[in-house]
Amino acid sequence: MSRDHVQSAGRPATGSGAPTGVPVTSDGGAETPFLELLARDAAAEAYEQPALLARAEGRPADRIAALEHAKLLALRVRAELEGRRRREAELSALFETAHDLAGLRDVDAVLQAIVQRARSLLGTDVAYLSLNDPARGDTYMRVTEGSVAARFQQLRLGMGEGLGGLVAQTARPYVTDDYFKDDRFQHTLVIDSGVRDEGLVAILGVPLMLGPNVIGVLFAADRRARVFEREQIALLGSFAALAAAAIDTANLLTETRSALAGLERANEIIRDRSAVIERASDVHDRLAELVLRGGGVHDVAAAVSQVLAGAVEFAEADAAPAKALEASRAEGHAVRHGDDWIAAVAAGGELLGALVLCGHPGLDPVDQRTLERAAMVTSLLLLARRSAAEAEQRVRGELLDDLLDARDRDPRLLRDRAARLHADLDATHVVLAARLDDPAVDAEQEAAARRRLWAAASHLAATRHGLAAARDGGTVLLLPLGPADTATELARRTARHLGAAVHERVTVGASAPVDDLLAHPDALPAAYAEGRRCLDALRLLGRSGDGAAAQDFGFLGLLLAGERDVTGFVDRTIGPVVEYDERRGTELLRTLDAYFACGMSPARTKDELHVHVNTVAQRLERVARLLGDDWQGPERALEIQLALRLHGLAAPERH
Repeated sequence: MSRDHVQSAGRPATGSGAPTGVPVTSDGGAETPFLELLARDAAAEAYEQPALLARAEGRPADRIAALEHAKLLALRVRAELEGRRRREAELSALFETAHDLAGLRDVDAVLQAIVQRARSLLGTDVAYLSLNDPARGDTYMRVTEGSVAARFQQLRLGMGEGLGGLVAQTARPYVTDDYFKDDRFQHTLVIDSGVRDEGLVAILGVPLMLGPNVIGVLFAADRRARVFEREQIALLGSFAALAAAAIDTANLLTETRSALAGLERANEIIRDRSAVIERASDVHDRLAELVLRGGGVHDVAAAVSQVLAGAVEFAEADAAPAKALEASRAEGHAVRHGDDWIAAVAAGGELLGALVLCGHPGLDPVDQRTLERAAMVTSLLLLARRSAAEAEQRVRGELLDDLLDARDRDPRLLRDRAARLHADLDATHVVLAARLDDPAVDAEQEAAARRRLWAAASHLAATRHGLAAARDGGTVLLLPLGPADTATELARRTARHLGAAVHERVTVGASAPVDDLLAHPDALPAAYAEGRRCLDALRLLGRSGDGAAAQDFGFLGLLLAGERDVTGFVDRTIGPVVEYDERRGTELLRTLDAYFACGMSPARTKDELHVHVNTVAQRLERVARLLGDDWQGPERALEIQLALRLHGLAAPERH
């Protein structure tokens, strides 16, 4: 029974009314009872009570609707809190296990703790660990947790039999929703009898690896049908890696003790070996301390550098020597590369990078193990940070999706959600539509490229206190606009930043600046549509990999902009001439009108204006100084004529 159910069962019933401490008053906000439920971590069923009570009391329909809406929001918050608590518990268990491993004294105690934590975090009925016995050529149960059947606890299996045999053969995790209906592995009478005695149905098994060899299998099982999620498989895999490390360390300690007993004549060698082991234990303690106090990858490298008396650096997967990195991952050990040592940092078959010990060709085996343990701890840190980053990315994307799609959301709740992400929705923002331009070879590569773009955009949004979400085959960003910044500059910087991050051309279209997002819920979708139009225009004009806003397209920008900014277009095009005429009482605008009407002929213009041709020339020279020497070029001349026409149409309104 969950804690929520226990709490619910422990409260006294109050008839058909609301639960104790959850008043539903006519003058209170609809969210108040749900905030109180969240504050005391109530069971999910309790969230139905405020609306039921309101109906029973004959409250107005709008009040009931508000309560239903607040209930949905509260349940989402509750689910998010539960998810975060679960992730924190998982990471805490992994860190505690790493700490146990660093101070390993009793391998059985460490393995028992690993199995217990795996069962608790995955919420299964049973968890158990089996190890291979090379001497007898079979596999035996080493540790069980939650088992009630004696025959199951004493099983010895032939190599290659059962689901564990399939895991050992392929060195990959396997899961079955219904053990007795699964024919992917070899069923035997002994195994099936033990599983039937235990009443198991759904079983997940992950390999315990030492280098390329499978030394055993870690299992989690339920007595009912169940689908194990990818995150749960990865979590059990992390525990399996720690269990394998514990066994490996125990084997190393056993070998060391045997050597001490058998080599009494080599006291000096034994002392040296002991010093190396102490150094390894010291680095294990340091790494555990780093993990527990939230240290980073470079902190791990620095700690190992001190212990090994050499320079240890973390390198990204694409920056490390490819062959050495692949060999280290395949063998599960650090490998020598010239005068350096390379230890792959990997998790679940994915290369995350490498720890590189530079300029240290001679390396003691225990120091080599120390480097490998540091690589394993580094992978745990990277996975933990990735999990946290992905969670934040999802939250940022959900908020932006709500701003774009759910325009009837409560502004106060949206503002609070943004504040938790360090985003200020009251600031001036620009909506940016970003898309990759280089075509992918196949659908899988295209999906991977889009994920990289979304990840890069989410990282940029987090550092700029904005939001990002995957949308319409690309990515949409909502970034604050600095006081001295423009939408165009922001679009270009974003295109360069995202392109460098994903190593492909990224085109970015920007909207005009948007103020008061929450006061005008329709402004954000309109701005996104404007940004997409700018993005399409850039691609049609052959400017892939660039960034721009509607104002950068001249009179074409009038068509791209969500709101037709005629005044802004006129000011950008002939504003200096208008201001000059108004300030000095000249007739430069009238001269420009006549000049274009006369086919850009000064002689015909002077007849139209009844002035000397030199006067026309002087006025046109002044126009050139105000608008630039290229004002008579085809594009500029077209824009100027359009601006003159728009200015003339707007003139009656100003008078």
